[in-house]
Amino acid sequence: MRLTRYFLPVLKENPSEAQIVSHRLMLRAGMIKQASAGIYSWLPLGFKVLRKLENIVHQEQARAGHIAIQMPVMQSADLWRESGRYDDYGQEMLRMKDRHDRDLLFTPTAEELVTDIFRGHVSSYKDLPLTLYQIQWKFRDEIRPRFGVMRGREFLMKDGYNFDLTKEDALHAYNRHLVSYLRTYERMGLQAIPMRADSGPIGGDDTHEFLVLAETGESEVFYDSAVTDIRMGERDIDYDDKAQCQAVMEEFTTLYARTDETHDAALFDQVPEERRRVARGIEVGQIFYFGTKYSEPMGATVQGPDGKPVPVHMGSHGIGVSRLIGAIIEASHDENGIIWPEGVTPFHCGIVNLKQGDEAADGACETIYKALTAIGLEPLYDDRKERAGGKFATMDLIGLPWRITVGPRGLKNGVVELTSRRTGESVEMTPEDAVKKIAEIYAPHHGGAAQHVEPMANRSFHTWI
Repeated sequence: MRLTRYFLPVLKENPSEAQIVSHRLMLRAGMIKQASAGIYSWLPLGFKVLRKLENIVHQEQARAGHIAIQMPVMQSADLWRESGRYDDYGQEMLRMKDRHDRDLLFTPTAEELVTDIFRGHVSSYKDLPLTLYQIQWKFRDEIRPRFGVMRGREFLMKDGYNFDLTKEDALHAYNRHLVSYLRTYERMGLQAIPMRADSGPIGGDDTHEFLVLAETGESEVFYDSAVTDIRMGERDIDYDDKAQCQAVMEEFTTLYARTDETHDAALFDQVPEERRRVARGIEVGQIFYFGTKYSEPMGATVQGPDGKPVPVHMGSHGIGVSRLIGAIIEASHDENGIIWPEGVTPFHCGIVNLKQGDEAADGACETIYKALTAIGLEPLYDDRKERAGGKFATMDLIGLPWRITVGPRGLKNGVVELTSRRTGESVEMTPEDAVKKIAEIYAPHHGGAAQHVEPMANRSFHTWI
């Protein structure tokens, strides 16, 4: 994408309404624009990141054997009356009537709706296990929306629901979700620690929240520092293997890690003093097992092996997709702007032309741009007629992990400059080598598409020197 043809309304000054780093940087980088309190329009840069996160979630859900569906944002209140939650949920639920005086609500979560789908189509235990999920917009009427997308009223969420014959099977689904979530967050460049949590209005006794440590986190968290040393990495997990999934669950949840709502001071005191940590955390997901809480009152049963009807065991599992963007920025930024992890960056690298209009610089930038595009990567080429300082400031603000800087002086020596946004370190290399290096960096994040770099166009870079 050429910056002269892109819509990137960056702001030079910090917006007065932004209280935390992620909100401030998302507004300044032209990612979002507030439409009303707690509700945002997603502008091109923010929308690209949002879609990248969605794709990672879809890929990891498919790997775990979960099936995507799409449910409506408006639900009938009758379903919530069946489960007994309509009056219990509170003022966070936006209630309304249609022209026929029927009670409706804007989806805050979808346990009732998915249970209705299940009971209408599944009748035998032979069709189990089954996990359905969606990525859909939700609405919760927060009394005080703040912190941008971190605590908005409208938000994009992945919500999944498992249906199983027995508690044992449902707890395997719980473990399976924990494993898939750990993979998902690591692919996004995050360490999200599973912590014992409170179930709230969803219900159930078994629940873990996934929290990213950050000073601006809403929750106070207590944990054993050893838990931050554990990673999923590239483990080969068989999601149908109950013992393997249970082993991962135990590895990641045996060490003490709890939110303030479930904190147990006596248990925490048993952690070696040098490893006790008290910090703040941002919730980016939660998993629940709640048994037959919804299936019994709503009649979601299957015919068991003995021919008798059995209420299914259920759980629900959520990831705050739009909220994740704020969490990533809170965890990865500096005084100059965002620092995107490679797995979620809106563009794979920036190309900065130091002297727009110079034949050599223009030609080299064009060839680099076309070479990266040809191998399936998306560069952002700053082809504006603006001072170098302004171009560097824009690239630092929007946080692309790598920048290729092209100028007449370097081209005379046959080199361009490759700069890491995270470390600030720069290396001079030939334009061909810069393209190869970017391809190598993104091969693990790009499904292998960037592993094989085709030769440059017939016209050499050096013809512009």
